[in-house]
Amino acid sequence: MTIEIKVPTLGESVTEATVAKWFKAVGDAVVADEPLVELETDKVTLEVPASASGTLAAIDVAEGENVEVGALLGSIAEGAGAAQAVAAQAASTQAASTQAASTQAASTKSEPAEPAPRAQASSQASSNVVELSPAVRRLVEENALDAAAIQGSGKGGRVTKGDVLAVIEGGGAATAAAPAAAAPAPAGPRPRAEREERVRMTRLRKRVAERLKEAQNTAAMLTTFNEVDMSAVMETRAAYRDTFEKKHGVRLGFMSFFVKACIVALREIPAVNAEIDGDEIVYKNYYDIGVAVSAPQGLVVPVLREADQKTFADIEKSIADLGRRARDGKLTMDDLTGGTFTISNGGVFGSLLSTPILNPPQSAILGMHKIEKRPIAIDDEVVVRPMMYLALSYDHRMIDGREAVTFLVRVKECIEDPKRILLDM
Repeated sequence: MTIEIKVPTLGESVTEATVAKWFKAVGDAVVADEPLVELETDKVTLEVPASASGTLAAIDVAEGENVEVGALLGSIAEGAGAAQAVAAQAASTQAASTQAASTQAASTKSEPAEPAPRAQASSQASSNVVELSPAVRRLVEENALDAAAIQGSGKGGRVTKGDVLAVIEGGGAATAAAPAAAAPAPAGPRPRAEREERVRMTRLRKRVAERLKEAQNTAAMLTTFNEVDMSAVMETRAAYRDTFEKKHGVRLGFMSFFVKACIVALREIPAVNAEIDGDEIVYKNYYDIGVAVSAPQGLVVPVLREADQKTFADIEKSIADLGRRARDGKLTMDDLTGGTFTISNGGVFGSLLSTPILNPPQSAILGMHKIEKRPIAIDDEVVVRPMMYLALSYDHRMIDGREAVTFLVRVKECIEDPKRILLDM
């Protein structure tokens, strides 16, 4: 019995993925629930497990290819005789390929030398069309394009969805009548190409780049700054760190204080927790706080759901869990969607000051930075205190400067006097 391996549901608004890696080769034995293939989407990387034990009978989509939800990835031959069946199929395929090669060689000898390039070009064009993913093929057919005339930028010269969209935006130049127009102008030789390394951008990295650029292009983004004295929070952590960790099994960090402080400020300034939807402003009476995490595959922003209902311990446990799963590539789509406000801590990498970019469709993001001892004036005396710069980037289309500054001042007040958090002041 043959069992199909299909692309699972990928999550909200995600309809396409890229085959990043096959863990098994055709003919390898597989066990039920064992990971077979890794798919990379715009937001997460996920593994597709085997639904039954047997042998991997076929791989229908190569690494680097794009696939849609429900598309066939390959098949598993189930049962004890699966390995023999796959071996027989492979031998049959190899024999057919050998025979086809012999026939082609004989045909080549009998044909004149001049038509050969034309036949070769026709074969390449046909192969190019066959290797189109379902999404790319649909775009090509809907816009009456000649796939063979489109210059592919994918693995092995395959035509990607981006290649087709570029042609469409350029006025559909890559038709059968004008194939040469689809090819981009050559960049020319690079002087030190032998000392350079080219690595294809991951789907996640490309999506992050698109979203960040989209934020800059669509939002009227401004950033306001302030600085906060971290003395009170650091003293609180020092006093209760051991007791807290012993009771809750997790360390007391700075992020839980900032999450709580932001919720106090968001309740007072609801525009910072809102978003623009068309010609309407959507005010959200819930607080799902995104926490930016730098994972090996790129920047991700997992979300703390209902953060206002979580205790300090709950927040620290959730952040630790999300950070660990981000590093292991185990985040799900639900972990990454639906945030209302984001906090980014560049201070863990030593950043002293920066202007964070909005995470659409959110209207604001708070940037934390490195804690550094600096001299400041308190009661007409110069004292040295552990200080941190804070940056709030916001969409000026819906958040006024007064609201942005007030929000940041409330966060500063809560951090410098943590009792305000408990009293919601």
